[in-house]
Amino acid sequence: MKRHLPSLLVVGVLVAVGAWVARNTYWTDVQIPTPPKGEALTNPFYAAQRFVENLGAKSAWHRVFTIPPSTSVIILSSWQWNLTETRRVALTRWVESGGRLLVDRGMTGGSEFEQWAGIVRTQKQKEGDAPVVQMPHPCDRFREERSGIPTDAQQRWLCDFDSDSTLTTTRAAAWALRNGDGAQVMRVDIGKGSVTVINGRPFAERSLFDGDHGWLLVAATGLRRGDDVLFFSEESHPSILALVWRSGGPIVVLVLVSIALGLWRGSVRLGPLAPAAERARRSLAEQIRGTGQFALRCGDGEALHTACVRALEEAAGRHVTGYSRLSPRERTASVARLTGVGQDALSEAIHHPGVRRSFELHQTIELLETTRRALQTHARSRHGTI
Repeated sequence: MKRHLPSLLVVGVLVAVGAWVARNTYWTDVQIPTPPKGEALTNPFYAAQRFVENLGAKSAWHRVFTIPPSTSVIILSSWQWNLTETRRVALTRWVESGGRLLVDRGMTGGSEFEQWAGIVRTQKQKEGDAPVVQMPHPCDRFREERSGIPTDAQQRWLCDFDSDSTLTTTRAAAWALRNGDGAQVMRVDIGKGSVTVINGRPFAERSLFDGDHGWLLVAATGLRRGDDVLFFSEESHPSILALVWRSGGPIVVLVLVSIALGLWRGSVRLGPLAPAAERARRSLAEQIRGTGQFALRCGDGEALHTACVRALEEAAGRHVTGYSRLSPRERTASVARLTGVGQDALSEAIHHPGVRRSFELHQTIELLETTRRALQTHARSRHGTI
């Protein structure tokens, strides 16, 4: 028995611990929200957009401001109001022409905005005028006011507003939501449009699912079926390449095409665009015959006859003594005597070309060429080979 006593004590302790755990704990199901995926991971207004679309409106999220129609709704969050004067003036004119503008706690540069809209965020002060550290209030009940008069409407449950500041206005408030600390939502009319300021960020990320934030989105924007609701946020900026492509896509394409064509034109080719033409050669006789036929066709052979006469006289000047001092008749006689050619035929061939038919011109040129060659043969026979 003593040997089993330690084991019994251990079992007893385990039974006691198990009984205490069973009495003081219980099993239950806890819902854990899944992390966002896809567009919901990058778009802080994904839930708000799907909400207004299910109510029959259209929505879009932009990070670059463009002026929409005056019948649209603009929601600004994480926005720099006085970044550029052009954008600020465009927004104010859009509101005055009938646009509905909603601004949440994430907008900065509010002094110019407060001066224009007339809605001022007033910070509470501690004793000694020390500023209060801004802390979001978890949730509270709000009553609705229209033109400064409380309504009998149901009180609304809102969360995550700035409990250390309230909204006041220098204009007549058309609509407001107020708790015990003061107004946290306020709307004023400007021109044909309106401006609504919310002292919190009830529509970003999962905040839309808290309290009555869905009702607040509809009431603050005056949402109607078919409205265009545009969410603008500068919390995340597009890259410089995305901005360049968005603003000047056709110019970028044109520049890239020009660069590609320039590189292609200046690149080294692997070979010729077309094979080189085959180089053909012809004999000297073919060249002479071709030249003669061309001269025969041009000017009825006069140029060819003149060239043959000039060649004959040059040959005679080299082989006949004093040839240049002789008269034309004496020149013809001396050449005929040396070559054995008839003087009359040679004289007619040299001095009377006239207009001959093709075969007559051939005979004349043949006679002149034969005489020239005969002069060269006679010279070689007398003096040997030249």
